[in-house]
Amino acid sequence: MTIVGQLLAHPLAVRLRQHRFLKFGTVGAFGVLVNLTFLYLGKEFLFTTIPWPKVSLNLSLALAIFCATVSNFLGNRHWTWRDRRQHHLDKSLVVQFGQYATACWVGIALQFLFTNILAVYLYYLAANLIAIVMASVFNYLVNDLWTFRHRHPRDVA
Repeated sequence: MTIVGQLLAHPLAVRLRQHRFLKFGTVGAFGVLVNLTFLYLGKEFLFTTIPWPKVSLNLSLALAIFCATVSNFLGNRHWTWRDRRQHHLDKSLVVQFGQYATACWVGIALQFLFTNILAVYLYYLAANLIAIVMASVFNYLVNDLWTFRHRHPRDVA
């Protein structure tokens, strides 16, 4: 088997090729719109009185990431991993959101880091868009394997 064949046969690569990843991507695309909208609103309207551009950008990013995280969680819970909801009846919505947010924290940190680095060279919205794409694959895998993982009845007991 070739190296490419071995990579495509790897369990993580199989997970990425599933139909579920397309749903995740669709929810994520909507989340990007939410993120960019709130980033723009924060930077151009809400935090314009702050005299330090970096602080204004970071507050706008925090608002954008929070709103997009809530939007993505709800979309993924109700559509992407809808078939697994019955396996998580023992968890409250708040607990599952906490798990989702925890699973996404590395992606959020990467988004902050890469947006700030890239914003030096690119328009801040373009920098943020690139950073979002970079964190998406990581977020999908962690949430598929942990937050919304399929649990067998013996795992729940």
